Amino acid sequence: MIRHAKCYIKNYPRPQFVREGWENLNGEWSFAFGEEVKAREALFGKLPRKIEVPFTYETKKSGIGDETPHETVWYARKVTKRAGKRNILNVDGADYLATVYVNGKEAGSHEGAYSRFSLDITDLLHAGENLLVIRCDDALTPLQVRGKQRWVDHNHGCNYLQMTGLWKRVWMEYADEVRLSSLRMTPYPNEGELELVFSVTKPQKDVTVEYEVEFQGESICSGSVTADASEQKVRVRVSSERAVEQVNISYIDWPSIYDITFTVKKKGKITDRVGSYFAMTDFSVRGGQFTHCMIPKYLKMVLDQGWWPESGFTPPDEEAIVKDIELTKAMGFNAVRKHEKIEDERYLYYADVMGLGVWCEMPSAYFLTEENMEKLTSQWTEIVRQNYNHPSVIAWVCCNESWGVRALAEDERTQNFVSALYWQTKAYDARRPVIGNDGWAHTFTDLLTVHQYTQDGDKLYSMYSDIEKITEGDARTGTQFALAKGWEYAGQPVVLSEFGGTAFRADEKGEAWGYGSAVRDEAEYLERLRSLFTAAKRMPLVGYCYTQLTDVQQEVNGLLKEDRTPKVPLEEIRKINEEEV
Repeated sequence: MIRHAKCYIKNYPRPQFVREGWENLNGEWSFAFGEEVKAREALFGKLPRKIEVPFTYETKKSGIGDETPHETVWYARKVTKRAGKRNILNVDGADYLATVYVNGKEAGSHEGAYSRFSLDITDLLHAGENLLVIRCDDALTPLQVRGKQRWVDHNHGCNYLQMTGLWKRVWMEYADEVRLSSLRMTPYPNEGELELVFSVTKPQKDVTVEYEVEFQGESICSGSVTADASEQKVRVRVSSERAVEQVNISYIDWPSIYDITFTVKKKGKITDRVGSYFAMTDFSVRGGQFTHCMIPKYLKMVLDQGWWPESGFTPPDEEAIVKDIELTKAMGFNAVRKHEKIEDERYLYYADVMGLGVWCEMPSAYFLTEENMEKLTSQWTEIVRQNYNHPSVIAWVCCNESWGVRALAEDERTQNFVSALYWQTKAYDARRPVIGNDGWAHTFTDLLTVHQYTQDGDKLYSMYSDIEKITEGDARTGTQFALAKGWEYAGQPVVLSEFGGTAFRADEKGEAWGYGSAVRDEAEYLERLRSLFTAAKRMPLVGYCYTQLTDVQQEVNGLLKEDRTPKVPLEEIRKINEEEV
């Protein structure tokens, strides 16, 4: 049974910053492709189609299911003003450039598909019904931050159907003028303390923020801070006999959840209340090991693209999120590498409370220009800030396999850019490991990560049987050079962060894209998996990441089919994961 945080509300889109006053705007909206309507008609909501938000028009769940690329899409629906409150519109994900209009007037815009943006639209609303219109512009260009979305009109290699427009949840929240506006929580388990950094919308000497920490219903501590500056910082002592016992347990496994409630008051009157939670975790690199609260932790990860056949990159519902985590854990994995995608924040919530680590990875553009240097930096900053408080996030990945930074191996300018992303991330989060470029051509990095897709376990081991072989690399044997030109190995722990990728489609016909020759049956599949996992375990590693959790369209190298049907019994995968060598 899942033990939820105290602030949990089913389907609430931002589970670590919860207000009771909110409204889900998902469901049926009016919709049009850009070429179908004139902008003036669209701004008045005269759109000829219907769509089910938050599913993109390319998917079956949207009710349209048209895979043809369209560069502009329009959405419209009615909203009702909540009098006496600030009406704040939240869009959790819109690909790629979103512009919001209220009653025909522009309310604001946001660029970037993978992070939430919020707009206070109160002053554009009138009493009764109002017209909310959202325009999304999304070009098929590799210069744009895309992740695994294709940039031509057909799938290719391991790039899948594009997503266009609203693809995460859209919702309103209703709050007072004086309210909590930001929150950063940093646990220090060895000191038994929690650092809180927060701000309110209108800091004044008569504004206070009260906090109360609970653990499984037991009050742990409370306090009050005067919010008279743009940012406040306080260290909270988190201690009780029961809580310390649970923290000690979490050193071995994943974290136990603490509840925390914030109450904002102005002149003693409550103006805001926010529910959240945290865990006393500390994932870091120490003494050549990946550690959890200073205890070495071996990572058994699976690469996860976060794709569903009927809804694309959007989870079909909350139950689908829970199912994916349950299946992942049932196969013996203790973490996932969310690949080239920033997942629905509800996934991180369930990873938090169910005990699953997550590598958070920046989706790639595919070429580097001065313009998209700025955009990559800005969008990655938004993502790190949005996901920082989740205890399940155990590492940050700035770039993957030199995608979008193709000259990284030898070009000093590109190396400086990736290094800057690394240091920017470390400046915001000094504790968690940061990987500058996952896979090869490392500059600054806390974990040295390598990728190898040979299907022969003995060959895999021979390539990476010792640290010298890993750090040197040898293009003649098919291993990438782990370090960029001019960079030396600094003793970082090593993770085989992509391997496997075995293609297996046992009962279907059609394209079977994977790595190496496809296997023919379950017996051959299990034999190959055991060979590859055994090789990984024999290497001088602190963890591995198998490719991948599920099949995705033409890519059939998942442990599960697209519909989450196991290709072999889950317990067999678990045995392979847990076997000692």
